[in-house]
Amino acid sequence: MQKLIKIGHIQIGKNKVTKNFLGTLDSLFKNHESIHVRVLKNARADGQEGRDEVRKYAAEILSHLGNHYTANIIGFMIKVKKWRKPVRA
Repeated sequence: MQKLIKIGHIQIGKNKVTKNFLGTLDSLFKNHESIHVRVLKNARADGQEGRDEVRKYAAEILSHLGNHYTANIIGFMIKVKKWRKPVRA
């Protein structure tokens, strides 16, 4: 059995969340059990609007990945974790 690397990193930039970004995220989860997604300044607004955009990105990522994944938002970073069993309804 292949040993998974703990944490991988990826960034959301000016193109926001695209099909290419989601494909890259899928391929990262083949070798990592957790991914830190950093939302860069050019992908969000300032203040509360920017935090709302980060929540929207997290929801979009989770809807693409499925029920075996959870996300925590810390500042402008989304931590996405993969679980063995479904953890979301």
